[in-house]
Parts: sequence; C-alpha cells; structure tokens
Amino acid sequence: MDLKAGLQEAAKAALKSGDTIKLSTLRLLLAAVHNEEIRLRKELGVEEIQKVISTLGKQRSEAIELYRKGGRDDLAQKEEAELEILRQFLPQPLTEQEVQSIIRESIAEVGASGIQDLGKVMRQVMPKVSGRTDGKRVNELAKALLGGG
Repeated sequence: MDLKAGLQEAAKAALKSGDTIKLSTLRLLLAAVHNEEIRLRKELGVEEIQKVISTLGKQRSEAIELYRKGGRDDLAQKEEAELEILRQFLPQPLTEQEVQSIIRESIAEVGASGIQDLGKVMRQVMPKVSGRTDGKRVNELAKALLGGG
C-alpha cells in the first residue's frame, strides 16, 4: 500500500473510532497533498508526500513554540497531538551521529576543502537526509565539519 492510500485508510479508521483530532489532522494532510498534486499537475510519490508531511510538522513545531511563549498551553497541546500524528507517517529520524557520518561521506565525495564548498556538500547531503532531519541542522553541522562554524 502506498503512503497516500495509507493516509486515507488511517483517516477512515479515525472516523470510525471517533478520534476527532486524528481525523482533522489527516484530513488537513490529505488536503495539503491534494493541493500539491494540483500545483504540480501530477500524482505525488512517497518522498514528495513525506516532504508535505514534514512541512506541516515544521508548522506545528513553530506554532507550539509561539503558543508556549504566549502562554496558550491548551493550543500548544493540540498542536503537539497533531505533530505526533504527522510523525507516524514519516520515516524514522536520523540521529546526530548518522547525519554527521553522511556529511563526512559527502565531503569526501565532492572533495570539499573548506567552508567555500558548503553548497556542493549540501547538494550532496540533502537528498540523502530529506524528510529525516532538519535542513537547518544539516547546514549547521556541515559548516562545523568544514571548519566554518
């Protein structure tokens, strides 16, 4: 079963079980996938769907932070529940050591010698870690490993 069908099945199960938070989160996710398919004029693959899920997850993380700063723990808890549901449909995140290892391999592959080669390294690394770690964190680690951070 592909990821999109899995999302649809999970939404049906949530509807039958009366899990309103899961149902609304999955409906939102399916709508975002549908909108992206319309925008790109094609059926999305697994990696593209994971990218949509990842984007929605980042939005939830940012909202949680803002709600906590604003003293709205009730809304933060709702966002956390939605984030947890979204994470169920993403591959297992990479550990910091795994990301560093991938960056080191990429540095060797492109023959990077310093911070000026950061772009080359990032182009090599990002397809390998897409959807499994934050790009901002990858950039920070790559800078540090290249001697610029």
